[in-house]
Amino acid sequence: MIIRIADPTQNSYNLLRQCGYAVFRDPNTGKTSYTKRLDRDYYPRFHIYMNKESEGELELNLHLDQKHASYKGQTAHSGEYDGDLVEREAERIESLVNQVIHETAEKPKKGFFTKLFGK
Repeated sequence: MIIRIADPTQNSYNLLRQCGYAVFRDPNTGKTSYTKRLDRDYYPRFHIYMNKESEGELELNLHLDQKHASYKGQTAHSGEYDGDLVEREAERIESLVNQVIHETAEKPKKGFFTKLFGK
């Protein structure tokens, strides 16, 4: 499932960490992605690949990994790109990201001394 975020105020790493995702670097391909486990086991887990990250837009590719690849040397897995669970997770991510963007836009930046002494 594709999730598009317009005008993100933070980079993908910070946004997805705030959504509960951890960085995952595939030891076979070296690609960086983000994962969130559903329980203490490694699978099932939500998995996000970054399709596009530019200053004005962030495009995420979300799916649910059910299990590890069945055959040695294969990268294919049992991934669900649609479905109720994936849709709810996409809505949760969009809601949290919008909340972060809204909070960031509301707070004007203050300098060190203003924070320290007020005014």
